[in-house]
Amino acid sequence: MLAEINLHGLAADLVLAVHFSYVAFVVVGLVLVWIGYFRGWAFVRNPWFRGLHLLCMAVVVLESVFGIECPLTKWEYALRLGAGEGGVNEKSFMEHWIHRIMFFELEPSTFTFVYVVFFLALVSSFVWVRPSWPRTPERKVRW
Repeated sequence: MLAEINLHGLAADLVLAVHFSYVAFVVVGLVLVWIGYFRGWAFVRNPWFRGLHLLCMAVVVLESVFGIECPLTKWEYALRLGAGEGGVNEKSFMEHWIHRIMFFELEPSTFTFVYVVFFLALVSSFVWVRPSWPRTPERKVRW
């Protein structure tokens, strides 16, 4: 049983790390777009990066607006319960610090407001720092 608890706990920490990486990608991504714009970094105009970045934030906004609990949060919680960690004050190092950074005690409407404003900032970055769409070469018609 100890091995099962450890595996569930490790899996929960892994889900938490993925969740943290997702949040970091969204938040740090916008900062990098603007820094990269002024520094001339080409990757900030990559349409795949920018599209994925916008899509990730759109998912967060839609979940928040429609009251859908984040699947990563649900999955982590289920794994923690499977590890016997539900309601236990002792947390792993990763769980303790990442939870302190990512989760706040605020009203859901406050989070929705922040997410929508951040999403609008991402959309506006598309106007000011436009992605460079690949150009297709012109075809020469041969008769």
